[in-house]
Amino acid sequence: MGGVWWRRIKWTAVALIAAAVVFAAASLIWVRAASSGRLYTLDDVPARPVAMVLGAQVFADGTPSPFLEARLAMARDLYHAGKIRAVLVSGDNMNFDYNEPDAMRDWLIAQGVPAHKVVADYAGFDTSDSCQRAHRIFGATSLIVLTQSFHIRRAVALCRDAGIDAIGVGDDSVAVYRQPWRNGLIREQGAIVKALFEVVTGHEPTHWGPRETSLDEALR
Repeated sequence: MGGVWWRRIKWTAVALIAAAVVFAAASLIWVRAASSGRLYTLDDVPARPVAMVLGAQVFADGTPSPFLEARLAMARDLYHAGKIRAVLVSGDNMNFDYNEPDAMRDWLIAQGVPAHKVVADYAGFDTSDSCQRAHRIFGATSLIVLTQSFHIRRAVALCRDAGIDAIGVGDDSVAVYRQPWRNGLIREQGAIVKALFEVVTGHEPTHWGPRETSLDEALR
């Protein structure tokens, strides 16, 4: 009897592992298909009304980390080149003593982007939340997503799933920080699987809130 149960457990484990492998492969296929033909460089990216900068680490003194500063620099350059009319900065402000959006907004304003052209989303707790809120809370229908290159395909895929005509530009300049870059690459593999799972299960953002008009006003 024990042998029968052991075989059942073994084959159940094999089936679960096989299903996990298939789902992981499907997630990679999905994210590549959804972002195909939608990735650009700063020089050749088509104009869009909005650029969305996805949040990343901010230091205790309010200074953006190199990864986040690289994303912000792309938004600055796109604005000064006339390729966008507003910037949506979306990040984490879950705790009162940690505020990515304000740090991002302050950096852009200091770099010459007009304050009334920078809109902050304080509930962009992850990429999926940022994309869904950009569409349903801020009314974005077409935008350029800005993040690192290892993250850009997933970001574009999730924004498209949220109903946005999204294209993206990925930054490679911070690849010189080898260990953080390698860590990001490794984490991204699991994040892609999580992204497809959230799409399939109809994941909702941590926080919705009422419709905001700040982005509409910035585009006027």
